[in-house]
Amino acid sequence: MEHLIFVFSLNLAAVVLMMIMGWLLSLVLKNVTVVDSLWGLGFVMIAWATFFLTDGFLTRKLLIVFLVTLWGVRLSIYLTLRNWGKGEDPRYGLWREKSGKHFWIVSLFKVFLLQALFLWAISISIQYGVASKTPEMITWLDWCGLILWGVGFIFEAVGDWQLAAFKSNPANKGKVMDQGLWAYTRHPNYFGECFMWWGIFLIAFSTPNSWWTILSPLTITAVLLKMTGIPLTEKTLVKHRPGYKEYIQRTNAFFPWFPKVKKK
Repeated sequence: MEHLIFVFSLNLAAVVLMMIMGWLLSLVLKNVTVVDSLWGLGFVMIAWATFFLTDGFLTRKLLIVFLVTLWGVRLSIYLTLRNWGKGEDPRYGLWREKSGKHFWIVSLFKVFLLQALFLWAISISIQYGVASKTPEMITWLDWCGLILWGVGFIFEAVGDWQLAAFKSNPANKGKVMDQGLWAYTRHPNYFGECFMWWGIFLIAFSTPNSWWTILSPLTITAVLLKMTGIPLTEKTLVKHRPGYKEYIQRTNAFFPWFPKVKKK
């Protein structure tokens, strides 16, 4: 247990250091959107650090680290390419406007260190699952977690690809993306990410005394549904994207379902 606490503490220190370096870069670029690219990479760093620092059941270790790496690297590349050369994300721009000249220091705590704390809390199921020595077999919970993760990964990856393709067409400028998966949920990427973390939790839950790692999926669910996910994103979209209010009225925010038919 003492060694596990050491690993948890070391990972927290590492992700805080990574975010401080990202903050320093944001001061040079005058753009805090760089934090988006660090999000996925932070989980990958924690997964591999825990892999080498612990002696858990190898097959489960490899499974978790592979899933986290695949997700984290893909997401980081996607967000970096999406944000490249496009200035600061409007969500962060609102915070910069409200904080004024003090935003340079406010951003350290409100953007970078806050995300470091959430990142570490969400990664608890990764760390515990990788470090656990038993059971020395892949259980039905591992398989259920893998299936759940797979569904989530498809929703996030396909949703991101569909949105990127939609935005790449000049004819769609200023229009609302309501095609493909986006016809059934306003945020297939958030839904997918949430599902993936519940999948990781199920894999970790297959190990003894792991019930408390439910903190991981509960945290990411709260972040996406109530904090910087859907509320902050939609606040910007409603303000700047004509037709988004109508899109909200006919399409579920999170769980995929058939769009509502407008009454005549």
